[in-house]
Amino acid sequence: MGETLSGIKVLDLTRVLAGPLCTMVLGDLGAEVIKIEAPNGSDDTRNWGPPFKNGVSAYYLCANRNKKSLTVDLKSEKGKEIIRKLVKECDVLIHNFKTGTMERLGLDFENLSKINNELVYCSITGFGETGPYKDLAGYDYIIQAMCGLMSITGDTDSGPQKVGVAITDILTGLYACIGIQAALLERKTSGTGQKLDISLFDAGVSSLVNIASNYLMSGKIPGLLGNSHANIVPYQTFDTANGKMVIAVGNDRQFEKFVKMIGQEELSKNPLFSSNAKRVENREQLVPILQQVLSEKPTEFWQALCNENGIPSGPINNLEQVFQNEQVLAREMVVEKEHPQAGKMKLVGSPLKLSKTPIQIKHHPPIAGEHTEEILNSIGYSIEEIRELKNNKIV
Repeated sequence: MGETLSGIKVLDLTRVLAGPLCTMVLGDLGAEVIKIEAPNGSDDTRNWGPPFKNGVSAYYLCANRNKKSLTVDLKSEKGKEIIRKLVKECDVLIHNFKTGTMERLGLDFENLSKINNELVYCSITGFGETGPYKDLAGYDYIIQAMCGLMSITGDTDSGPQKVGVAITDILTGLYACIGIQAALLERKTSGTGQKLDISLFDAGVSSLVNIASNYLMSGKIPGLLGNSHANIVPYQTFDTANGKMVIAVGNDRQFEKFVKMIGQEELSKNPLFSSNAKRVENREQLVPILQQVLSEKPTEFWQALCNENGIPSGPINNLEQVFQNEQVLAREMVVEKEHPQAGKMKLVGSPLKLSKTPIQIKHHPPIAGEHTEEILNSIGYSIEEIRELKNNKIV
């Protein structure tokens, strides 16, 4: 069975999450990915935990499958020479060192494109390689604060909150993946590669979507809406008799069905609530009425009614409920793989469902340096040369 990116070779000089997530997706799609770390492993996530399983970090496992691992000392001239030899046969190089680091190493796009003018070279940094912040380090938490995301997340009681996962890392990794594939397509026409400058900060600003558009149109700085929606009402969490649930009424027709379902049909005829725009303007009057009714019955009661009436809604599941969910299992969003150190492990499956070239999880997240001999041998290093490189701690 074929793979979408079969024949594409990726040199992965990234660590932590944004870059590794990007290269994992490329690997899932069939690219050959070579993960580069310093001798003994330098991806910080190898040590982020607990939890660990036989010394293997759960965090590391989340973004490093379908890769081979080569360890190289990039500060040594012999180590840089290994990278240059690999670049000759690679289609893509991706790194997430601070701005200027690859230039100091002599492994920047200008130098490497002289070796391979078809190379697609992707840089991931906190703030990008231009502008006054280009030299600042950028971690997701800081980016969430600075890009405005935290200013609209949380409520008046909690104050600004971050998203529960490193969302700007995730978005940056996906943007990088999209950009790399676009550059590979363009290369078919031009015959040459190009450089991509992708940043967490840009990805964070892009994540503001409609909230950014609201501000740019109105000039009004949005406040904390908690679990409410800036542009749609009712579209939020509600307390029920035994917990909480989300109800997301997206249009006027759904609102009419919803209020009829809960025995409050007159609300759809009230001029204060007759359109979504009116409901947004008058949410302070509407929401307490809905909340009073919904608090009288348990979540399961309302969920069944919503499903029956086509009202978008859902319970707030914890992770045990998520990974036992019949839909998650049916969509193969949990997969098992053997790991030489961790043993049998469960990984989150790929959301990419391709009919002709389905995702294949062929390789476990590698141990640092696991494929060093195999990779070096493939680019012409003899067993004796590899032994010498190991003795000198170059690999």
